[in-house]
Parts: sequence; C-alpha cells; structure tokens
Amino acid sequence: MSDPGIIFERDLLRRRRERAAATFADFDFLNREVAERLIDRLRDIRRNFPAVLDLGSHDGTLGRLLGPEFGVERVVSTDLAEGFARRAPAPALAVDEEALPFADASFDAVFSCLSLHWVNDLPGALIQARRSLRPDGLFLGAMLGGETLIELREALMAAEMAAAGGASPRVSPFAEVRDAGALLQRAGFALPVADADTVTVTYENAWGLMRDLRGMGETNVVAERHRQPTRRDVLFRAAEIYQQRHAGADGRIPATFQVLYLTGWAPAPGQPKPLAPGSAEASLATLVGRDDG
Repeated sequence: MSDPGIIFERDLLRRRRERAAATFADFDFLNREVAERLIDRLRDIRRNFPAVLDLGSHDGTLGRLLGPEFGVERVVSTDLAEGFARRAPAPALAVDEEALPFADASFDAVFSCLSLHWVNDLPGALIQARRSLRPDGLFLGAMLGGETLIELREALMAAEMAAAGGASPRVSPFAEVRDAGALLQRAGFALPVADADTVTVTYENAWGLMRDLRGMGETNVVAERHRQPTRRDVLFRAAEIYQQRHAGADGRIPATFQVLYLTGWAPAPGQPKPLAPGSAEASLATLVGRDDG
C-alpha cells in the first residue's frame, strides 16, 4: 500500500523526464506557448528582477525569454531531471521542487512553467519558493489545472469500464483554480492571485495526443494507478470513443489543456493590504444606485 501522502511517484517522473529531455524540442509546443503567456503577464509588472529562479525549467525555454527587458542579470535554472538541466542555460542544477537547496532571500523572482502539477506537497513547495524570495519578490507560476485532458480521461474511463467493469487513474489529477489562490495564501504569499486560461490542441486521432504526452514527459505517474500496462483493446476502444464523442467537422479531435496562473509576493513592509471584511465605507446598494429604504 502506498503512503497516503504520496500522489505521484517522483522517481518515475524523473526517469520519464530524463527520457523526454533528449527529444523535447520536437514536443515543446505547450511549454513554449505557456512560457510566452507568462512573459506577457510579466510585462504588466513594471519591476526589475536581477536574480531569478526558473523552477522546473525543462530545457530552459522560459529562462531564455527573460533578459534586459525585465532587468534580469542572472537566471538559475533547475529541473528534476538532470537531462533537462544540462539543456538549460547555465547555471543549471538538477533539483527537486520539493527540496530546494537555496538560502532564504536568494532571488528577486521565482518563475515556474508547467512543473508544479507533479508536486506531492504543493503548499510545501510554494512555502520553499516564498522563502527563497527577497522581501517583495515575485512568484509567478503556471501549472496544469483540473480541466486538462478532460476528453482523454472521459474516453479512457468509458473504455475501461466497458472492458473491465472498473477504471484505474489513467490521467494525473490536477488542482482546481478555486483552490490555487488559497494555496498561495496558505504558503504565506501576499496579494495572491490565481486565474486560468485554456490551450486547445487538435489532433488527427488520440494516438497523436498520446505520442505527444510521452514526448513531453507528461504521462501518468499516479501512485494508485494499475501497475499492468493498459490493454491494447482498451486503448483502441478509448481512441474510438474519443473520435466518436469529440471529433469536429474536419474529423480532428481537440485536447484541452487548462493552465492555472499563480501570482504572489513575498511579504514586505509597505505593501498594499487587502481591506478587512466589513471595512468598506459605502454599501453595495449605494454603489449600484439602489435604495430600498
């Protein structure tokens, strides 16, 4: 029986990321798209960040997009897989997001692009990221959310229920956007904000999607999954169901990737403070021009 606190097998994740690193350039479209969206968000923050930690860097795509525009002088890239760390700009380290080796107040910003959805203790990882920030330092991260691969999950569940009368977790669980802001607050960030958007990719068939997930290093490492490989008849039936239920007029199928964006600041004197509940000086009725009195 697995430890109830262990959701993902991190050693297996490391091995799969190592395998993906060599050919990641052929499968980096999602990572690159989300990295560019993170950069767009960063442009709305008129601050300089001389020392940056790229947490879960993959091959360093996000780090390469940073530069003088944001006052960046040094980027430290880290990834769970040494193979990815070797492909990122130096200095780069193989580091577990669940056990950061950095001293407190080491960085002006911590950025993370599509790695934190694999962390077992997400509040703990966010706490470590916050501690590594200097006062008023920025955390800006993107992770996959709960609507990710909803079509694939539905097809696999239906196929397995029909073939075996039960279903195993075949796609990793993801956080919900309604929980993300609370996680930031729990980790001690000031001014926490969480929101989501969607990246939709279309495929000729489900096999193309599964190939890309392997190439990204994003295949299932859920600790409670069945240990036997998925039966071929289940996979073929799932591909049929996916096509039948989701194909568009052109015959292509969509794959949904929901991306959660998390923004928070390391506490510092002089930061704006949210108003306490009930402290507003005008009622909602007054603001909307309504008077029931």
